[in-house]
Amino acid sequence: MNSVHTRVYETLDEMEGLRSDWEELLAAFPGATTFSTLEWLVPWWRAFGDRRELLVLACFDTSAKLLGVVPLQISRRRLASLLDLRVLGLWGDGSGDSDNLDIPVRPGSEALVSQALLDFLEKESARWDFCEFHSMPADSPVAADLAVRLGERRWILRSGRQPASAIPLPETWEAYLRRLSSKERRKIAYYKRRLHKKYWTRFYRCEGLPELPADLETLFSLHRKRWQFVGQPGNFASAARRQFYYELAHLLANRRELEFWFLELDGETVAAQFGFRRGSTFFSLQEGFDPMYFADSVGYVLRSHVIEYLIAHGVRRYDFLEGQASSKTRWATQASHYLNLSFAPRSTLGSAYLRVIRSASGSKEWLRKHVPANAWQMLHLLNTRIDRTGSNRLEPRQRPLLDSLRKEPNPELKP
Repeated sequence: MNSVHTRVYETLDEMEGLRSDWEELLAAFPGATTFSTLEWLVPWWRAFGDRRELLVLACFDTSAKLLGVVPLQISRRRLASLLDLRVLGLWGDGSGDSDNLDIPVRPGSEALVSQALLDFLEKESARWDFCEFHSMPADSPVAADLAVRLGERRWILRSGRQPASAIPLPETWEAYLRRLSSKERRKIAYYKRRLHKKYWTRFYRCEGLPELPADLETLFSLHRKRWQFVGQPGNFASAARRQFYYELAHLLANRRELEFWFLELDGETVAAQFGFRRGSTFFSLQEGFDPMYFADSVGYVLRSHVIEYLIAHGVRRYDFLEGQASSKTRWATQASHYLNLSFAPRSTLGSAYLRVIRSASGSKEWLRKHVPANAWQMLHLLNTRIDRTGSNRLEPRQRPLLDSLRKEPNPELKP
């Protein structure tokens, strides 16, 4: 195997020295998305990284060419009042804002990078308890190679799938409409015609930096109104998330990737959609609408307008990211999924945690023999809680909020 030199970066200031190599690597990485860029990750860290440790591995060959980047973070998970586990995750995970998190590599270097990662993790095992890589693309080349090598090392591995969906877009709006059910075609025409009859109607797009602050406040307000209507504060009640979107929106606008849309009725903005495009793909991030206009289906009409615009301007994929709700599938989506990988060396507290999640009954005797009594009791309590909730990963988009939203209109809107 070729020699690989690994460098470790632990602060944002150190990361600046890697920026140009990182960007060149992403240009060569077929699976690159905005979620793997420093334009996404650095604002995310400034907003959400205060209780986390940054740990980025850069793998170079003997000629100092960057072969791959493993963007990691260390956080803590409290299982009970006396037990904390140190979780090694992908940079960007944990706040409910990032999807498509991956380990960018130069094609052909997947084995070198995954091998270097596992070697590093073994060497630095005192710094972490288990790894939890969420929302990796289903076709991630490193994820596939990593699973094989984890098996070779006989580490404990727990894998799962996270549903996602996207619309493959044709070259014309008319061709797209033919893919929809007759019911949806009638609804699009009916609600748009109805709006024009009832109101003076305008669709508009945020066109530049001067408008961004006011437009973001409009998005935050509409999003908050929609969620307060069902008794929830919504994502933008978080000052950290508002900070993240302010910085992210300015960076996306500077790169001409921002797609920020609004619907106005009689001079009042009643719906908003925030996303971005990279290449020929549009990613839908956040939406909001005034519930006073729910009967007019303002969010539905705005989405149809945005899809029509994107098709006309060369976009060939509308990515809903996580989820496969019926409110998404009605738009002729294709189902897909993300990968979730959790792993740890055998005979460690981290592996005990993963064994409890995977199969409490099959690992009970192993745990009793290898885990201290107080830790065993805490893990047993955790397993009981997991059995009740059905999941060990509760995020802003998920339970209990999603359970209530299944009963509400437009469940594709993120809390």
